[in-house]
Amino acid sequence: QVQLVESGGGLVQAGGSLRLSCAASGRTFSSYAMGWFRQDPGKERDIVAAISSWSGGKTYYADSVKGRFTISRDNAKNTVYLQMNSLNPEDTAVYYCAAARASWSKGGTDFGSWGPGTQVTLSS
Repeated sequence: QVQLVESGGGLVQAGGSLRLSCAASGRTFSSYAMGWFRQDPGKERDIVAAISSWSGGKTYYADSVKGRFTISRDNAKNTVYLQMNSLNPEDTAVYYCAAARASWSKGGTDFGSWGPGTQVTLSS
């Protein structure tokens, strides 16, 4: 399995931007579809965005972030990114990076490897 560690979270004002990074260990990163999920306390963990295993390939975005967030990956650096713009208080959550042992996935039990999460907090 791939090991994942997120970074880049923090406190940001409404309307601001953050870029989350997820560093993966292992030599098979390019064979995994990757996803970003988020979870508020007391709520379910929801998918935010997903990207296929190959750089520049297929992407998916939840309706709530479409047009504001961009997922990308750099297979040479074993890293996946989530650029978040026009942030609003509803984006406050713990954000998790996850890997699916497939060339493409956007949810379900395909995502078997998870990072510990990074907190994103919006101040109004």
